[in-house]
Amino acid sequence: AYDQSMPLLDTVIVNTENEEYTSNHVSFQSINHKRVTALLSVPKGGMGPWPVVILLHGLGDRKTVDYIQAGHDFYIKQGFAVFRMDLDNHGERHAEKFSFSLTSKTKYRSREIIRQSVVDLQRSLDYLESREEIDIERAGFFGISLGGIIGTVFCAVDKRIKVPVIALAGGQLNLMYGSDALSSDTRTFLETIDPILYVREIHPRPLLMINAKNDEVVPPITSKLLFSQAKKPKEIIWYDARHRNIPLL
Repeated sequence: AYDQSMPLLDTVIVNTENEEYTSNHVSFQSINHKRVTALLSVPKGGMGPWPVVILLHGLGDRKTVDYIQAGHDFYIKQGFAVFRMDLDNHGERHAEKFSFSLTSKTKYRSREIIRQSVVDLQRSLDYLESREEIDIERAGFFGISLGGIIGTVFCAVDKRIKVPVIALAGGQLNLMYGSDALSSDTRTFLETIDPILYVREIHPRPLLMINAKNDEVVPPITSKLLFSQAKKPKEIIWYDARHRNIPLL
């Protein structure tokens, strides 16, 4: 929960303009005195308001990384507006250098990146609702890797997303803890961030998961467990690939 009436205090600067779309660099206020930085691209030609897809990158990347750019170009051509956000402590928002880990001494700071980013995504929808050229009733989400883990929680708690697509992500995060997997401390630490505790709330909206059979970063078993906990309608697609070479759109 957060204060949805909190002023956005948004800024907008034209970033790119060409024959296909106009892209604006935007920033706005989120909780904990954090500023969200993002790019909003709107197609040219045709009639708005436009359906919108939120694209979210993975760990250590940024809103302009190549696979997010590929998704942006695909959806623009299909007539969607595209919103690309930097995760907390990523991209333009990088403020502190530390090793992201949910099992080491940095686990509390790492967990806070996830929790902050969930609310940042909700604030992104607040911002998109304020834009006349965006049809918030046709909002979708596409999150990849850490962006998919965060996005599962986000799409479960915010019903404004009509179609979530989760790529290269999994649940049952307690499996990372070995002999401590079932301890009360582990369950308490993960209860606000483990996608498997939230994914059922996406129902009755449709869920699509995209995964790699030979994923060396996100164990395929965690993706299967996450999918098993989701309610229908749902679909999972498996590519004969690894985490970083799954086919681009």
